[in-house]
Amino acid sequence: MVPVKLFEQKKVRSHYDPEKEVWYFSVIDVIEILTESPRPRKYWNALKTKLSDEGSELSQKLGQLKMEAGDGKLRETDVADTETLLRLIQSIPSPKEEPFKLWLAKVGYERMQQISDYWNESGVELPDEFAMLTNIIRHEWTVLTVKKHKDLKGLKSQNLRAHISEAELIFTA
Repeated sequence: MVPVKLFEQKKVRSHYDPEKEVWYFSVIDVIEILTESPRPRKYWNALKTKLSDEGSELSQKLGQLKMEAGDGKLRETDVADTETLLRLIQSIPSPKEEPFKLWLAKVGYERMQQISDYWNESGVELPDEFAMLTNIIRHEWTVLTVKKHKDLKGLKSQNLRAHISEAELIFTA
């Protein structure tokens, strides 16, 4: 069964891939929440066309997973990982954009807490071990190592933490 997360009492179908260590979320569910459209599939199809016409590569980063539909049947649905979803959200004008980003950060934070608890139970204590595991956590939600994240932001010797967004800070907390 595919897990369902709730954002303001609305379902967001999700799937955690333990092999890739990545969360995937139903694009249609997110669009329905952000737009409050009675026809989120139609909105999504129009948005995909618009993004493609603008040269966006977002649609190439989407996947498809079988998720339970409203009728109880498993159907292929477009899904996005956290990074792709954050980029997609920026393309949708909505007053719910920031609350949704914070909710998404909370989902990631809860996963990191599970990992942290596992580390504590496993006896991780040395600074080098924590540095390595911090890199793993960062990679889980950004798909970047600390070094690559700094390179992306054009940072050389500056502290990455001083140059991250509010959502990134929540994930890092």
